[in-house]
Amino acid sequence: MLPELKLKRIVEIVHTREGRSVNIGDRLRALREAKELSQGDIEHKTGLVRPYISRVENGHTVPAVETLEKFARALELPMYQLLYDGEEPPKSHLPNAKSGKDTLWGNAGKEARTLVKFCRLFSRMKDGDRKLLLSIAEKMAKR
Repeated sequence: MLPELKLKRIVEIVHTREGRSVNIGDRLRALREAKELSQGDIEHKTGLVRPYISRVENGHTVPAVETLEKFARALELPMYQLLYDGEEPPKSHLPNAKSGKDTLWGNAGKEARTLVKFCRLFSRMKDGDRKLLLSIAEKMAKR
């Protein structure tokens, strides 16, 4: 599946505070109507043609992220409010960056320089030699 098709499927559904799912077109229409704007107003503010806005709101077309950004600017809302029905941005599900001793090896200083050197040397190796070396490293790491 093409990456843009995956992205389109992601933005088809909006999640509400209650855990319900809503079609993005329904959400855009509700936000537009809450701001008492017409499709013509959105057309003027975004440069998108009115029939396209109608197709999006009626669920016949799934807008690209760039189009959602235009809608957000026209509605004077932060982008997350198009996709999430809540006052605050949703909590991130990404792991927090670690600090201090928990940072990954090779992120800074001498370790980073060593990692760059490894990469440069690995790029000069034959494929079979590189696989052998990685296999040995994996066995040593399991000790």
